[in-house]
Amino acid sequence: MIFRMSAEVEQMPVTKHGVHTLCFRSLKRTHDTFISDHGCMPEADKDKQEEKMKIAQRKAPVMPKPKWHAPWKLYRVISGHIGWVRCVDFEPGNEWFVTGSNDRCIKIWDSASGKLKLTLTGHISEVRGVKVSTRHPYIFSCGQDHTVKCWDMEYNRVIRHYHGHLSSVYGLDLHPTIDVLVSVGRDACGRVWDMRTKANVMTLTGHTNTVAAVRCQAAEPQVITSSHDTTVRLWDLAAGKTHCTLTNHKKSVRALALHPKQYTFASAAPDNIKQWKFPDGNFIQNVSGHNSILNALAINSDGVMVSGADNGTMQWFDWRTGYNFQRYQAPVQPGSLDSESGIFALAFDKSESRLISCEGDKTIKLYKEDAEATEETNPILWKPEVARRKRF
Repeated sequence: MIFRMSAEVEQMPVTKHGVHTLCFRSLKRTHDTFISDHGCMPEADKDKQEEKMKIAQRKAPVMPKPKWHAPWKLYRVISGHIGWVRCVDFEPGNEWFVTGSNDRCIKIWDSASGKLKLTLTGHISEVRGVKVSTRHPYIFSCGQDHTVKCWDMEYNRVIRHYHGHLSSVYGLDLHPTIDVLVSVGRDACGRVWDMRTKANVMTLTGHTNTVAAVRCQAAEPQVITSSHDTTVRLWDLAAGKTHCTLTNHKKSVRALALHPKQYTFASAAPDNIKQWKFPDGNFIQNVSGHNSILNALAINSDGVMVSGADNGTMQWFDWRTGYNFQRYQAPVQPGSLDSESGIFALAFDKSESRLISCEGDKTIKLYKEDAEATEETNPILWKPEVARRKRF
């Protein structure tokens, strides 16, 4: 019986369909399935559809309007150095400030009158950095004689030398809570010194060219350095290693500034001033305006950022928006060349109502806000534009 049925099956004719027929049937089956499923779909949520429409109609982001800041004006010029003035710092009480110069001298000036109080000599080459300690009666200085010196302000003399740098020392900063100082220079590294024992407790290596600037803070990362190798490094001081390397700049980064209130900082190079967010160095925005080498940067609590360039120009920016609200170039001191108008250092005093610039015409210039200026006399020349912030 089984054999007979198999024979009958073999004798039945098999219908052969063409490829087009099979494809058509497949498509029709898919279509019928879709129609049947579509008829069973739940009702659309009207609220969600309205939200989607609102999102679709949302306008492109517009740059926020900058805050109005009073313009700054020059009110005093101090002469006394016989070389380029390279660095400046204020003492905690705001009664005097200290400057270092290419004439190998460190001079202390009265903040109110601008008169010279004291001259310290001891460096045998240009002085490139000075810092006044907020915790001790000390001034720290560094220079192109490869040394870092600690001056006792009670005796007005050097009490400690910090030896270890292999070349010129271009900058230094003091840690706000620990008794250590960090110095950087042409030997492409940062050296962490124990203030009391003079020991080089740590060497921060990683940069491949001259390290131009260093800043310290109590929060992590505790040390920030910038270099002529176009990078900015954030350091883990406990481990003595780089926490993060920022490679966004295309030119030498010669200046750094920490925001006094926000957990942010800025770095300055000829291509741009860039704003960053701690602790990982997340990029915020570019601030452009200069067309020269930038040597100095300063930020105050009111959100005013000032930059100083090699060609003698100063520019004031609103920190939040990057709006350039003032440009100024001070006339050079009579007897100096126009090419000696470079600005090498900028600093706000402790009240943040005065600004000091150290210049290549051997002068120290003091600026203050124009008290007579108003939003009517100095309006913000700003137009809302579509925000096109670069990713780096």
